[in-house]
Amino acid sequence: MSSIDPGPYSRVLLKLSGESFARPGERGIAMDEVVHIAKQTVQAVSRGVQLAVVIGGGNILRGGSFTAGNASIQEATAHSMGMLATVINGLALQDALESLGAQTRLMTAVRMDGVAEPYIRRRARRHLEKARIVILAAGTGSPFVTTDTAAAQRALELEADILLKATRVDGVYSDDPEKNPHAMLYRELTYQQVREQNLRVMDATAISQCMEHAMPILVFNYRKEGNIERAVAGEKVGTLVSARRDAVV
Repeated sequence: MSSIDPGPYSRVLLKLSGESFARPGERGIAMDEVVHIAKQTVQAVSRGVQLAVVIGGGNILRGGSFTAGNASIQEATAHSMGMLATVINGLALQDALESLGAQTRLMTAVRMDGVAEPYIRRRARRHLEKARIVILAAGTGSPFVTTDTAAAQRALELEADILLKATRVDGVYSDDPEKNPHAMLYRELTYQQVREQNLRVMDATAISQCMEHAMPILVFNYRKEGNIERAVAGEKVGTLVSARRDAVV
């Protein structure tokens, strides 16, 4: 166990979008981007924090949009293809982490024993207790469920202290900051404020699950060097979404 103070969290779940594995504006996998995330992740777990990672697959294929204007494929099939895309990302992240000396386990909600372990909650918890970074791929294993919702569900199942949502911007804004330079950054929000203002944090189901079980969400910019470690350490980065009634903007 590291002698560094791990901060207020003993176990966290990090949600990474598939887009974080590609260069801005591009698709596919850019290993330099993956290694950048892996380096930050390894530094974060060196504090002694247990870390699980849920990954998306939008850099390869987003099931929900793949069927648009395409009547020759069923939407459920497209979602299954999207789940497989997250496994491809998981394999890339696993090798990047292990090239840096980290111990990992890749677990999938859809069985594919040749490349990953099946996701079993108790086994995942045991890996975390042994200081392994657990990469969770294939969403929940069911179509019509986003990886945001999968992240919320896994955070609750694994009894994480917080769900960390990594994005390309500094937190939650009143509008899209990449389109509106006057958009206001919120530092703290309640779940209810997120729902009432229809803010783009996570999908509605994920927010509802976190709200029901008081799972805090921290939305932060992973592209800023050291921000993953700062988030894990409980430093004030990004936007905290919680049940606090006195949350301010």
